[in-house]
Amino acid sequence: MVGERVIILIPARLAATRLPGKPLADIAGRPMIAHVLERARAAQVGEVVVASDSEAVCAAAEKAGGRAVMTSAEHVSGSDRIFEALEHVDPERRAQIVVNVQADLPALDPADIRAALACLADPAVDIATIAAVIADPAERTNPNAVKVVGSPVDERRLRALYFTRATAPYGEGPLYHHIGLYAYRRAALARFVALPPSPLEKREKLEQLRALEAGMRIDVAIVDSVPLGVDTPEDLERAREILAR
Repeated sequence: MVGERVIILIPARLAATRLPGKPLADIAGRPMIAHVLERARAAQVGEVVVASDSEAVCAAAEKAGGRAVMTSAEHVSGSDRIFEALEHVDPERRAQIVVNVQADLPALDPADIRAALACLADPAVDIATIAAVIADPAERTNPNAVKVVGSPVDERRLRALYFTRATAPYGEGPLYHHIGLYAYRRAALARFVALPPSPLEKREKLEQLRALEAGMRIDVAIVDSVPLGVDTPEDLERAREILAR
């Protein structure tokens, strides 16, 4: 990865099912997308661009000092949206590493972005992501807490074997809560979005399984904690509490 240009793309869809309009939700006097932009830029790894199907979200990103690009309203996933955005903002193909940062992580630690990127120093890795050890026993059985099952590469990195909503793996030892932040080699992203949804992806409703079923390698950096993801009104209130401090 040394010397390769990195671009961070933040897919932001306005019509979220559980919390419509959440990229524009006010947190400490600013829209959520402004906080996510700030966190991504603080990682200091490359250009940051918001990709949205909403003119209002793009305008909010630009008002916060960021760059934004309009994308189709037809995309069913963030990976499809960032691939379209990538072709718009980098047609010369200068960026070879593409980071997908979800727009609902206003308290993301910028170090988590750098941790994912570090996995791509290994040329065998196609896609990198992050996870944290599950500390709350309730998360072990919560299907909304996605678990990654992996083989250790070192103390802070796994090679992913599977992702699941079930409690896994069985037996003694830590369980890992997967965090939906991804760093792709550009060629891997292009291959991924061209693949049809896979059987296990459709069964678990986890898009990353498509890559594993296609034989792509995903490595996972272990980070200290799970950042708050804003999916519900309760999450939004919690984010307001955290960022008001």
